[in-house]
Amino acid sequence: MDVTLKRNRKRFIIILVALLIPYYGQSQQNETKLFKDTLDGAFDISRWLFELNGFIPVVSVITEPALGFGGALAGVYFLPKEKSSKNEFRMPDIAGAGGGYTQNGTWFAGGGYAGFWKDDRIRYRGVLGYGDIHLKYYGLGYGYLAEDPAEFNIESFFFLQQLTFRIGETPFMLGGKYFLGKTEVVAFEESSIPEVDPRDFDLINSGLGIIGEYETFNNILSPSKGLRVHLNYAQSLELLGSDRNFGRLTFFTIGYFPVTGRWHSGLRVESMLASSNTPFYSMPFIGLRGVPVLRYQGELTMLAETEQFFNVYKRWSLVGFGGVGTTIPSLDDRDFGETAWNAGIGFRYLLARLLGLQMGMDIARGPEDWAFYIVFGSAWLK
Repeated sequence: MDVTLKRNRKRFIIILVALLIPYYGQSQQNETKLFKDTLDGAFDISRWLFELNGFIPVVSVITEPALGFGGALAGVYFLPKEKSSKNEFRMPDIAGAGGGYTQNGTWFAGGGYAGFWKDDRIRYRGVLGYGDIHLKYYGLGYGYLAEDPAEFNIESFFFLQQLTFRIGETPFMLGGKYFLGKTEVVAFEESSIPEVDPRDFDLINSGLGIIGEYETFNNILSPSKGLRVHLNYAQSLELLGSDRNFGRLTFFTIGYFPVTGRWHSGLRVESMLASSNTPFYSMPFIGLRGVPVLRYQGELTMLAETEQFFNVYKRWSLVGFGGVGTTIPSLDDRDFGETAWNAGIGFRYLLARLLGLQMGMDIARGPEDWAFYIVFGSAWLK
């Protein structure tokens, strides 16, 4: 299922240093220099990534509340580019492949590539994956499913090709995407769920999307300043082999604003709107840390979340966050459905100074339970 794969692809990425050092069998002295920053002497993987075209084996902890605890193993490869004629930093391409398993029986495998081409005038994203995902369906609002959700098993193949192009030298980008998915709902705990269209159980989804974006981040992976405004519309088309026509509109704005030299603030506003004949597992849901995937769904969802970052010592920072989201089950009724909130704290470590890349961990509380997350880059990375 595409929403689950998107949610989990961020979790490839807690680096297991013990795997890095023996992998290349260097002497202890060279290893120390390889992972030590020349400016502050702290642990840093920039040289590994840029001077040695760093391949890094990766272990990730999966902590998505809807899936249970689990783990993933992957390989991530950074492909640095030569510096420009102005000696400016150029974002490396990133390739990766791996898979994972969780305690509720969910497993997935796949790979992807993110390209930043022509001095970042062209951005490419490609994803190929398969998952056998075990989830719960809570319906689209108040009702018996909210108290007694139906468990289901979904087997899904997903393929994505996406290109965006910069307009001149401006922060504006336009582009499009093609997506293909083959999804089969294998089993419901209940024999009949009135809210679910039986046609959703075996569905081919093929379509096109159009993307518009404005982005001024100072760093793509772990921004601390700048604004990103994103709008895309994806339409599944019978003309392209989809079993039915349906669409989804997604809008989000993410901004980071320096307050002092050690404190910067982040704000995320997001909304998704789907047509009424969208499959139940692709309906918009509230995506907040501490809130399970698909727990709060509707034809329309809206949310806002803030993050506050405080640098406390050299490369170490603390983060506090909180947000709220709501659903509208049906635009025909225009009644609000359910509301979800989250709050939490975490920490970050500046892992690669040349990339500005941070990683760390967040602990979040939602309406029902606690959850923790391993974070690579921004928690809002999309």
